[in-house]
Amino acid sequence: MKGLLQRVHGARVDVEGQTVGAIDQGLLVLVAVEPDDTPAHADKLLHKLLNYRVFSDPQGKMNLSLKDIGGGLLLVSQFTLAADTQSGLRPSFSTAAPPALGAELFDYLLAQARLKHETVASGQFGADMQVHLVNDGPVTFMLQI
Repeated sequence: MKGLLQRVHGARVDVEGQTVGAIDQGLLVLVAVEPDDTPAHADKLLHKLLNYRVFSDPQGKMNLSLKDIGGGLLLVSQFTLAADTQSGLRPSFSTAAPPALGAELFDYLLAQARLKHETVASGQFGADMQVHLVNDGPVTFMLQI
């Protein structure tokens, strides 16, 4: 399971012109599910997302987590992150989970996030989404579980 997290001042996801998920300050996370992923992988990724120290403390050091600042978490399914780009000029998606497994584990991650964190929003699995964000920093990290 992969999560590309971006520290944001704000972010939203639109589908067919309608906003389906939005947050103010927090993390926008693009999530890719791979064929061997399990709920345990999702649990581990969520723990990192909520506790990864990427927000500045009063001294300007990245020392605070999403939980520490009470920020929002916006989860967006992004199967292209699982692409194999090692050869050729066209990505291969054979390393991405089948859609049914991807949806199941993304929904699991989202449900667990909503149980453990106050402000959680999401995109729409499998939809053509427009993601809008104001990246803060920019600060972006790839987490691979």
